[in-house]
Amino acid sequence: MVVVYDREAVVRMYYLLCERLGKDAVEVVMNISQGTIEEETDENGKPKKIATDWLNWQKLGLPIEKGDFKRWQGIDASPEVQEQLLDRYRDATDPLKVIIVTAKLLTGFDAPICYCMYLDKPLKDHTLLQAMCRTNRLYSDTKKHGLIIDYLGVFENVAKALDYDPKEIEGVVESVEAFKKLFPEAIGKCLEYFPGVDRTVEGYEGLIAAQDCLVGNEKKDAFAAQFNVLKRFWEAITPDPYLNAFRKDYRWLAQVYESIKPVGGLGSLLWESLGPETIKLIHENTEIDRIRDDIDELVMDAESVFELTEDEKKKKAKKLNLSLMAKVRSKNDPRFEELGQRLERLKDKYEAGVLSSLDWLKELLDAAREMVRLENETHEEVIPDDKQALTEIFLELRNGTTPQIIANVVEDIDKIVRATRFDGWQSTHAGQKEIQKVLRQTLFKYKLHKEQELFEKAYGYIREHY
Repeated sequence: MVVVYDREAVVRMYYLLCERLGKDAVEVVMNISQGTIEEETDENGKPKKIATDWLNWQKLGLPIEKGDFKRWQGIDASPEVQEQLLDRYRDATDPLKVIIVTAKLLTGFDAPICYCMYLDKPLKDHTLLQAMCRTNRLYSDTKKHGLIIDYLGVFENVAKALDYDPKEIEGVVESVEAFKKLFPEAIGKCLEYFPGVDRTVEGYEGLIAAQDCLVGNEKKDAFAAQFNVLKRFWEAITPDPYLNAFRKDYRWLAQVYESIKPVGGLGSLLWESLGPETIKLIHENTEIDRIRDDIDELVMDAESVFELTEDEKKKKAKKLNLSLMAKVRSKNDPRFEELGQRLERLKDKYEAGVLSSLDWLKELLDAAREMVRLENETHEEVIPDDKQALTEIFLELRNGTTPQIIANVVEDIDKIVRATRFDGWQSTHAGQKEIQKVLRQTLFKYKLHKEQELFEKAYGYIREHY
């Protein structure tokens, strides 16, 4: 919501924002004079009254269009039309994102979706308090606070502006600058939970090392409480460039938090959903998404478990647990939730010494088979199509030499393999050689021919699915 000084400013702001955001994204709600804007006569032949605002704004040279003026008249004249407009604003899927006002909707208007108010008008007392409340309503799991951009310094002395006892409103409104001062200490406290952990290590090894520092529910909950403080600061300060220096560490902490969060609401209320800015950040370069699709690699025959060393059993169990929990969190189904709770109980028993690493691994293998069974029951496909599957393989194994145009690589591989393959090629030596040859040629084109692990994974998938 944009709150400007007067109605002339509303008109100017509307066209300014339309240039930048498009007309579908912006609308106006204001008091406006009724009447015609053309020289018209009534049924008696007398001239109709021309709207005063139209005449005045024409004299001022405001860039107002006839269609917009008539639409704003309709919104102002009809409570039903105005409410229909506000329902669109409340709908997250509607293109309308910004409403410009000067006197209307500052009181008695409820839209929890409204996150940010740009304030360019002096407000006091109950009007200011109500305006603050416009942005401060909770919305789903993602909005925990509102943001007011104050262009006039109204909040420099909020106690005076509201005519309240300062103690009564302490903490209701905080400056983003105050959060920036607190942020370094808050992120430092979170990182203290992971002494000696190398945060540059990615994948299973990185998350396992972090989780090993958070053994037991008490320690996990303490970390969750501290991270939630940090998360609120991050969501409030974003997109200030000030955060750039902390970006890598915060993303790492968010991934750790998400990887150990209890499933299905179990545990303390300290565990909350991540905010939208945090979710966007983790998915820029997250390990969680790729880890949840690695279960097939981790599942083995029950007999082969006994051939592992003790350290190998622990590492294999921790990787499998991470993968299963990540997959469970990606589902929205009570059956997967029950499986997640079972996994959490198993890990608690292992950490308490009730289960040996061997028994824990065997239980996890059973859980993995249960996961496959549930996915078959719900007809879910982990990977919807061949090209998306190949894309996942390339994203998983990307490194400094991997090109950004992964889609082009996958498209080429898919095209050339489909042109070369024939029914039953997997069972002939010549067929296998030919597919391997065209795959290597395609990888060479993108300077990826030296990536042996990438070749093996891509070929393995092609062999099974083409």
